[in-house]
Amino acid sequence: MPPGDLDPVVEFPFLISRTDRIAAAGSCFAQHVARHLRGRGFDFLDEEPAHPLLPADTAARYGYNLFSARYGNVYTSRQLLQLLRRAYGRFVPSEDAWSDEGRVYDPFRPGIQPGGFATRQEYELDRIQHFAAVRRVFEQADVLVFTLGLTECWASRDDGAVYPLCPGTLAGSFDPQRHQFLNLEVEDIQADMQAFIDELRQVNPRVRLILTVSPVPLSATALDRHVLVSTTLSKAVLRVAAERLCQLPGVAYFPAYEIITAPSAGASYFAEDLRSIREQGVEHVMRVFFRHLCATPGEAVPVAAQEPGFVSRMHDVVDAMCDEARLDPPPPA
Repeated sequence: MPPGDLDPVVEFPFLISRTDRIAAAGSCFAQHVARHLRGRGFDFLDEEPAHPLLPADTAARYGYNLFSARYGNVYTSRQLLQLLRRAYGRFVPSEDAWSDEGRVYDPFRPGIQPGGFATRQEYELDRIQHFAAVRRVFEQADVLVFTLGLTECWASRDDGAVYPLCPGTLAGSFDPQRHQFLNLEVEDIQADMQAFIDELRQVNPRVRLILTVSPVPLSATALDRHVLVSTTLSKAVLRVAAERLCQLPGVAYFPAYEIITAPSAGASYFAEDLRSIREQGVEHVMRVFFRHLCATPGEAVPVAAQEPGFVSRMHDVVDAMCDEARLDPPPPA
Protein backbone atom coordinates (compact mmCIF):
# COMPACT_ATOMS: atom_id res chain seq x y z
CA MET A 1 0.00 0.00 0.00
CA PRO A 2 1.42 3.42 -0.91
CA PRO A 3 2.12 5.47 2.25
CA GLY A 4 -0.30 8.19 1.20
CA ASP A 5 -3.22 5.74 1.07
CA LEU A 6 -3.20 4.89 4.77
CA ASP A 7 -6.44 5.85 6.49
CA PRO A 8 -6.66 4.56 10.08
CA VAL A 9 -9.93 6.34 10.91
CA VAL A 10 -12.86 3.92 11.06
CA GLU A 11 -15.50 6.16 12.58
CA PHE A 12 -15.39 9.63 14.12
CA PRO A 13 -18.00 10.61 16.72
CA PHE A 14 -18.87 14.03 15.32
CA LEU A 15 -18.47 16.27 12.29
CA ILE A 16 -17.20 19.82 11.90
CA SER A 17 -19.35 22.16 9.83
CA ARG A 18 -18.22 25.25 7.99
CA THR A 19 -20.09 27.40 10.50
CA ASP A 20 -18.27 25.91 13.49
CA ARG A 21 -15.65 28.16 15.06
CA ILE A 22 -12.48 26.11 15.36
CA ALA A 23 -9.60 26.89 17.72
CA ALA A 24 -6.18 25.25 17.96
CA ALA A 25 -3.56 24.99 20.66
CA GLY A 26 -0.71 22.68 21.56
CA SER A 27 2.75 21.80 20.37
CA CYS A 28 4.42 22.77 17.11
CA PHE A 29 2.38 20.26 15.09
CA ALA A 30 -0.85 22.08 16.00
CA GLN A 31 0.30 24.97 13.81
CA HIS A 32 -0.08 22.76 10.74
CA VAL A 33 -3.69 21.99 11.63
CA ALA A 34 -4.39 25.70 11.99
CA ARG A 35 -2.78 26.52 8.64
CA HIS A 36 -4.76 23.89 6.74
CA LEU A 37 -8.06 24.83 8.35
CA ARG A 38 -7.49 28.40 7.22
CA GLY A 39 -6.56 27.17 3.77
CA ARG A 40 -9.82 25.24 3.42
CA GLY A 41 -11.86 28.28 4.34
CA PHE A 42 -13.09 27.05 7.70
CA ASP A 43 -13.99 29.51 10.44
CA PHE A 44 -10.68 29.37 12.27
CA LEU A 45 -10.61 31.49 15.40
CA ASP A 46 -7.74 33.95 15.63
CA GLU A 47 -8.49 36.37 18.43
CA GLU A 48 -5.02 37.91 18.57
CA PRO A 49 -4.04 38.57 14.95
CA ALA A 50 -1.09 40.57 13.71
CA HIS A 51 -1.49 44.01 12.21
CA PRO A 52 -2.37 43.51 8.51
CA LEU A 53 0.68 45.50 7.41
CA LEU A 54 3.09 43.23 9.30
CA PRO A 55 4.91 40.83 6.92
CA ALA A 56 3.97 37.16 7.42
CA ASP A 57 7.52 36.16 8.39
CA THR A 58 7.77 38.87 11.02
CA ALA A 59 4.31 38.10 12.37
CA ALA A 60 5.23 34.44 12.82
CA ARG A 61 8.47 35.33 14.64
CA TYR A 62 6.40 37.33 17.09
CA GLY A 63 3.92 34.52 17.66
CA TYR A 64 1.07 35.84 15.53
CA ASN A 65 -1.13 33.82 13.15
CA LEU A 66 0.14 30.48 14.48
CA PHE A 67 -2.60 29.48 16.90
CA SER A 68 -5.92 30.98 17.97
CA ALA A 69 -4.18 33.46 20.27
CA ARG A 70 -0.60 34.50 20.84
CA TYR A 71 0.07 31.90 23.52
CA GLY A 72 2.89 30.14 21.67
CA ASN A 73 3.46 26.42 22.03
CA VAL A 74 1.44 24.76 24.77
CA TYR A 75 3.31 21.48 25.14
CA THR A 76 1.68 19.89 28.18
CA SER A 77 -1.72 19.31 29.73
CA ARG A 78 -0.62 21.20 32.84
CA GLN A 79 0.35 24.22 30.77
CA LEU A 80 -3.06 24.24 29.04
CA LEU A 81 -4.95 24.04 32.32
CA GLN A 82 -2.90 26.84 33.83
CA LEU A 83 -3.35 28.99 30.71
CA LEU A 84 -7.11 28.86 31.23
CA ARG A 85 -6.80 29.61 34.94
CA ARG A 86 -4.37 32.49 34.39
CA ALA A 87 -6.62 34.01 31.72
CA TYR A 88 -9.53 34.07 34.16
CA GLY A 89 -7.46 35.26 37.12
CA ARG A 90 -7.81 32.01 39.04
CA PHE A 91 -4.07 31.35 39.07
CA VAL A 92 -1.43 34.06 39.43
CA PRO A 93 2.08 32.56 39.39
CA SER A 94 4.55 34.10 41.81
CA GLU A 95 7.25 34.18 39.12
CA ASP A 96 5.34 36.07 36.46
CA ALA A 97 8.17 37.92 34.66
CA TRP A 98 11.82 37.38 33.83
CA SER A 99 14.34 40.19 33.44
CA ASP A 100 17.40 39.74 31.27
CA GLU A 101 19.82 42.52 30.32
CA GLY A 102 17.20 45.19 30.88
CA ARG A 103 14.49 43.42 28.90
CA VAL A 104 11.36 41.73 30.26
CA TYR A 105 10.19 38.27 29.18
CA ASP A 106 6.99 36.33 29.74
CA PRO A 107 7.98 33.03 31.43
CA PHE A 108 4.98 31.33 29.84
CA ARG A 109 5.56 32.75 26.34
CA PRO A 110 9.33 33.28 26.27
CA GLY A 111 9.59 33.14 22.49
CA ILE A 112 6.75 35.38 21.35
CA GLN A 113 8.63 38.66 21.79
CA PRO A 114 12.14 38.32 20.31
CA GLY A 115 14.47 40.42 22.41
CA GLY A 116 11.87 40.77 25.15
CA PHE A 117 9.63 43.67 26.12
CA ALA A 118 11.19 47.08 26.69
CA THR A 119 9.55 47.65 30.07
CA ARG A 120 7.50 45.85 32.69
CA GLN A 121 4.56 48.09 31.85
CA GLU A 122 4.71 47.15 28.16
CA TYR A 123 4.75 43.48 29.13
CA GLU A 124 1.82 43.80 31.54
CA LEU A 125 -0.30 45.72 29.01
CA ASP A 126 0.42 43.09 26.38
CA ARG A 127 -0.55 40.34 28.80
CA ILE A 128 -3.86 42.05 29.64
CA GLN A 129 -4.97 42.06 26.03
CA HIS A 130 -3.52 38.56 25.54
CA PHE A 131 -5.62 37.13 28.36
CA ALA A 132 -8.68 38.88 26.92
CA ALA A 133 -7.99 37.16 23.59
CA VAL A 134 -7.56 33.78 25.31
CA ARG A 135 -10.91 34.21 27.06
CA ARG A 136 -12.59 34.98 23.74
CA VAL A 137 -11.08 31.84 22.22
CA PHE A 138 -12.28 29.62 25.05
CA GLU A 139 -15.75 31.18 25.13
CA GLN A 140 -16.38 31.26 21.36
CA ALA A 141 -14.89 27.98 20.13
CA ASP A 142 -17.27 25.28 18.96
CA VAL A 143 -14.32 22.92 18.48
CA LEU A 144 -10.89 23.01 20.13
CA VAL A 145 -8.10 20.97 18.57
CA PHE A 146 -5.37 20.33 21.13
CA THR A 147 -2.11 18.57 20.30
CA LEU A 148 -0.44 16.87 23.25
CA GLY A 149 3.29 17.30 22.81
CA LEU A 150 5.34 16.49 25.91
CA THR A 151 5.24 14.83 29.30
CA GLU A 152 8.53 16.35 30.49
CA CYS A 153 8.31 19.88 31.82
CA TRP A 154 9.82 22.35 34.27
CA ALA A 155 7.81 23.90 37.07
CA SER A 156 8.05 26.37 39.93
CA ARG A 157 8.69 24.76 43.30
CA ASP A 158 6.72 27.60 44.86
CA ASP A 159 3.32 27.19 43.20
CA GLY A 160 3.66 24.53 40.49
CA ALA A 161 3.53 26.96 37.56
CA VAL A 162 4.67 25.08 34.45
CA TYR A 163 6.89 26.68 31.82
CA PRO A 164 7.07 25.74 28.12
CA LEU A 165 10.87 25.61 28.37
CA CYS A 166 13.37 25.15 31.16
CA PRO A 167 14.16 28.56 32.70
CA GLY A 168 17.46 29.80 31.34
CA THR A 169 17.24 28.20 27.90
CA LEU A 170 15.58 31.10 26.11
CA ALA A 171 15.15 33.62 28.89
CA GLY A 172 15.36 33.83 32.65
CA SER A 173 17.79 31.79 34.72
CA PHE A 174 17.58 28.33 36.21
CA ASP A 175 17.65 28.02 39.99
CA PRO A 176 17.37 24.49 41.45
CA GLN A 177 15.97 26.04 44.62
CA ARG A 178 13.08 27.55 42.66
CA HIS A 179 12.61 25.23 39.70
CA GLN A 180 12.01 21.51 39.42
CA PHE A 181 11.68 18.89 36.69
CA LEU A 182 8.41 17.00 36.26
CA ASN A 183 7.58 14.04 34.04
CA LEU A 184 3.81 13.76 33.84
CA GLU A 185 2.22 10.32 34.09
CA VAL A 186 -0.99 9.14 32.44
CA GLU A 187 -2.99 9.93 35.58
CA ASP A 188 -1.51 13.44 35.78
CA ILE A 189 -2.47 14.23 32.20
CA GLN A 190 -5.91 12.73 32.62
CA ALA A 191 -6.54 14.80 35.75
CA ASP A 192 -5.21 18.00 34.12
CA MET A 193 -7.39 17.55 31.05
CA GLN A 194 -10.47 16.56 33.04
CA ALA A 195 -10.10 19.74 35.09
CA PHE A 196 -9.51 21.78 31.94
CA ILE A 197 -12.61 20.36 30.23
CA ASP A 198 -14.77 20.93 33.31
CA GLU A 199 -13.60 24.53 33.71
CA LEU A 200 -13.80 25.25 29.98
CA ARG A 201 -17.39 24.03 29.83
CA GLN A 202 -18.30 26.37 32.66
CA VAL A 203 -17.77 29.25 30.21
CA ASN A 204 -18.57 27.31 27.00
CA PRO A 205 -20.89 24.31 27.49
CA ARG A 206 -21.12 23.49 23.77
CA VAL A 207 -17.39 23.11 23.02
CA ARG A 208 -16.09 19.80 21.65
CA LEU A 209 -12.46 18.70 21.86
CA ILE A 210 -10.32 16.90 19.32
CA LEU A 211 -7.11 15.51 20.79
CA THR A 212 -4.02 14.58 18.81
CA VAL A 213 -0.54 13.49 19.81
CA SER A 214 2.39 15.27 18.19
CA PRO A 215 4.56 12.95 16.06
CA VAL A 216 7.57 15.25 16.56
CA PRO A 217 10.23 13.47 18.68
CA LEU A 218 11.81 15.11 21.71
CA SER A 219 14.88 17.18 20.95
CA ALA A 220 16.34 16.53 24.41
CA THR A 221 15.48 14.84 27.69
CA ALA A 222 16.21 15.82 31.28
CA LEU A 223 16.41 12.17 32.31
CA ASP A 224 19.57 10.08 32.39
CA ARG A 225 18.76 8.04 29.32
CA HIS A 226 18.78 8.29 25.55
CA VAL A 227 16.34 10.80 24.08
CA LEU A 228 14.83 8.05 21.90
CA VAL A 229 13.81 6.10 25.00
CA SER A 230 12.26 9.22 26.52
CA THR A 231 10.46 9.99 23.26
CA THR A 232 8.96 6.50 23.08
CA LEU A 233 7.74 6.61 26.67
CA SER A 234 6.40 10.16 26.33
CA LYS A 235 4.35 9.37 23.23
CA ALA A 236 3.00 6.18 24.81
CA VAL A 237 1.90 8.05 27.93
CA LEU A 238 0.25 10.80 25.89
CA ARG A 239 -1.53 8.29 23.66
CA VAL A 240 -2.92 6.31 26.61
CA ALA A 241 -4.08 9.50 28.32
CA ALA A 242 -5.80 10.65 25.12
CA GLU A 243 -7.55 7.30 24.78
CA ARG A 244 -8.91 7.52 28.31
CA LEU A 245 -10.08 11.09 27.78
CA CYS A 246 -11.98 10.04 24.67
CA GLN A 247 -14.43 8.22 26.90
CA LEU A 248 -15.75 11.64 27.92
CA PRO A 249 -18.70 13.10 25.98
CA GLY A 250 -17.70 15.54 23.27
CA VAL A 251 -14.05 14.47 23.28
CA ALA A 252 -12.45 12.53 20.41
CA TYR A 253 -9.00 11.44 19.27
CA PHE A 254 -7.62 11.92 15.76
CA PRO A 255 -4.66 9.67 14.80
CA ALA A 256 -2.21 12.19 13.35
CA TYR A 257 0.63 10.54 15.27
CA GLU A 258 -0.18 7.14 13.80
CA ILE A 259 -0.34 8.43 10.23
CA ILE A 260 3.09 10.06 10.40
CA THR A 261 4.87 7.24 12.24
CA ALA A 262 3.19 4.27 10.52
CA PRO A 263 5.61 1.58 9.22
CA SER A 264 4.08 2.00 5.76
CA ALA A 265 5.57 5.51 5.61
CA GLY A 266 9.00 4.48 6.87
CA ALA A 267 10.74 7.72 7.75
CA SER A 268 9.57 9.43 4.57
CA TYR A 269 7.45 11.97 6.42
CA PHE A 270 10.37 13.19 8.52
CA ALA A 271 12.82 15.82 7.28
CA GLU A 272 16.58 15.37 7.33
CA ASP A 273 16.74 16.38 11.00
CA LEU A 274 14.44 13.40 11.75
CA ARG A 275 12.18 15.70 13.80
CA SER A 276 10.46 18.16 11.50
CA ILE A 277 7.48 16.85 9.54
CA ARG A 278 7.56 17.22 5.77
CA GLU A 279 4.67 18.93 4.04
CA GLN A 280 3.65 15.68 2.33
CA GLY A 281 3.14 14.13 5.77
CA VAL A 282 1.09 17.07 7.01
CA GLU A 283 -1.01 16.93 3.84
CA HIS A 284 -1.66 13.21 4.39
CA VAL A 285 -2.83 13.89 7.95
CA MET A 286 -5.12 16.72 6.89
CA ARG A 287 -6.48 14.78 3.92
CA VAL A 288 -7.72 12.10 6.32
CA PHE A 289 -8.89 14.79 8.76
CA PHE A 290 -11.08 16.52 6.20
CA ARG A 291 -12.37 13.21 4.78
CA HIS A 292 -13.79 12.03 8.08
CA LEU A 293 -14.39 15.09 10.23
CA CYS A 294 -15.74 17.71 7.88
CA ALA A 295 -19.28 17.75 6.53
CA THR A 296 -18.09 19.90 3.60
CA PRO A 297 -14.29 19.63 3.22
CA GLY A 298 -13.99 22.59 0.86
CA GLU A 299 -11.29 23.25 -1.68
CA ALA A 300 -7.73 23.62 -0.52
CA VAL A 301 -6.13 26.98 -1.19
CA PRO A 302 -2.58 26.51 -2.53
CA VAL A 303 -0.06 27.22 0.20
CA ALA A 304 1.68 29.78 -1.97
CA ALA A 305 -1.57 31.71 -2.25
CA GLN A 306 -1.89 31.85 1.53
CA GLU A 307 1.62 33.04 2.25
CA PRO A 308 3.67 34.57 -0.57
CA GLY A 309 7.09 32.97 -0.91
CA PHE A 310 6.24 30.11 1.45
CA VAL A 311 7.27 27.32 -0.90
CA SER A 312 10.58 28.90 -1.87
CA ARG A 313 11.39 29.56 1.79
CA MET A 314 10.38 26.25 3.20
CA HIS A 315 10.89 23.88 0.24
CA ASP A 316 9.20 20.61 1.20
CA VAL A 317 9.66 21.01 4.95
CA VAL A 318 7.05 22.81 7.00
CA ASP A 319 8.66 25.44 9.21
CA ALA A 320 6.77 25.37 12.49
CA MET A 321 7.83 27.88 15.12
CA CYS A 322 8.92 25.48 17.82
CA ASP A 323 10.42 26.62 21.12
CA GLU A 324 11.74 23.13 21.83
CA ALA A 325 13.83 23.24 18.65
CA ARG A 326 15.91 25.94 20.32
CA LEU A 327 17.38 23.16 22.45
CA ASP A 328 19.04 21.61 19.40
CA PRO A 329 22.82 22.04 19.31
CA PRO A 330 24.15 24.26 16.52
CA PRO A 331 25.34 22.47 13.36
CA PRO A 332 29.08 21.82 13.12
CA ALA A 333 31.06 24.62 11.53
